[in-house]
Amino acid sequence: MARPPFAVRRLGAGLGLALVAAAVLVLSVVLAVSVGAVAIPPATVWRIALDQVAPGLAAHGLVTPDWSAGRANIVWEIRFPRVMLAGLVGGGLGIVGAALQSVTRNPLADPHLLGISSGGAFGAIAALLHTGMFLGLLTVPLMAFGGALLATLLVLGVARLAGASSADRLVLAGVAVSFVIMACANILIFLGDPRATHTVVFWMLGGLGLAQWGHLVWPLAVLVPCGLWLWSQAGRLNAMSLGDETAASLGIEVGRFRLTVFVVAALITGVLVAFSGLIGFVGLMMPHLVRLVLGGDAARVLPGSALAGAVFLIWADALARVAVAPEDMPIGVVTGLVGGLFFIWMMARRRPV
Repeated sequence: MARPPFAVRRLGAGLGLALVAAAVLVLSVVLAVSVGAVAIPPATVWRIALDQVAPGLAAHGLVTPDWSAGRANIVWEIRFPRVMLAGLVGGGLGIVGAALQSVTRNPLADPHLLGISSGGAFGAIAALLHTGMFLGLLTVPLMAFGGALLATLLVLGVARLAGASSADRLVLAGVAVSFVIMACANILIFLGDPRATHTVVFWMLGGLGLAQWGHLVWPLAVLVPCGLWLWSQAGRLNAMSLGDETAASLGIEVGRFRLTVFVVAALITGVLVAFSGLIGFVGLMMPHLVRLVLGGDAARVLPGSALAGAVFLIWADALARVAVAPEDMPIGVVTGLVGGLFFIWMMARRRPV
C-alpha cells in the first residue's frame, strides 16, 4: 500500500499535535479551577460550567445540580475568569516574546527586558493613582498601551541616538529604558495616595485576583487579531532571524517591519499589563522551550509559544493560589523564580566545552 504524500502526512501530524495541545489546555483549565483554598473535584467543575453555559441541561435532568451556591460562585465567578485571564496573558506574552526574539535576533528579547512591560506599568500606575478613570473602564488599558508604546519609541530612539544598529545593542537600550521608566513609576507610587499604593505594589508584582468575565473581552479583542497578524508574518520573521541583510535581499523593509512588530508587541503587552500587572520571563522562556521541540520555524514557534505560555501561566497562578493559602501570592514571584532557574539552566546548557 502506497504511503500518503508528504504534505498529507505533515497535515495529519499538525492536526494531531493541535488536538493534543487543545486537550492539554482544556485539562489545565479544569484542574487549575479545581485547586485552591477550597478544593473542588474536576467533575463538579465540569458540571458547574455546563450548567452555567447551558442552564437547560439541568432542567432536562442531564446535569444534576448537587453543589452549593457558594461552590458555584467560586468556580464560575472567581476561578474561571482568573484562569481564563491567565491563559490569555500567558499566551500573549509567549507569542510576543517569540516575535521579538525573531525580529531582534536576540534570544534574551522579551517584553519585560525591552522595557515594553515597564512602559505599560507606568501608564497603568499613572491612571490608578493620579489621573483617575477619566475614560471609564478603558482608562487603564489605554494608558497602559500608551505607556508601552512610549517605551517602545524611547527604546528605538535611544538605539538610534547611540548608533545601536545591532540587535544586541537594541536589547541593551531596552534594559536601560526599562530601568528609567520603572524609576519614574516608583516616583508615581511614592507621590500617590498611600491608601492605594498597597494595591498598586501587589499589581506590579503580577496578580490575576481582580479578573472578571467583563474584563476578558479587552485582552481577547486585542490578542486575537494581533496574534493572527504576527502568525501571518511568520515568513518575514524567519527572514529577519537570519539577519537584516538577508531580509532586505528578500524585499523586506527591515526598519519599517521591525517598528511595526514593536508597535504590535506594545499593543498586546500594554493591554495585558493593564489587567495582570508585571509578569516577567514568560515571553523569554516559552519560545526557547518550544524551539527545542518544534524547531525554529516561526509558523510553529508562534502558536506553540502562545499555547505553552497559556498553560505555564495557568499552572503558575494555581501554584500562587495554593502556596500560601488562603493568602494570594503575587504570580510574578512564581514566574520570577522559575525564570531565574531557567536562566541558570540556559547558561549551563550553552557553556563552552
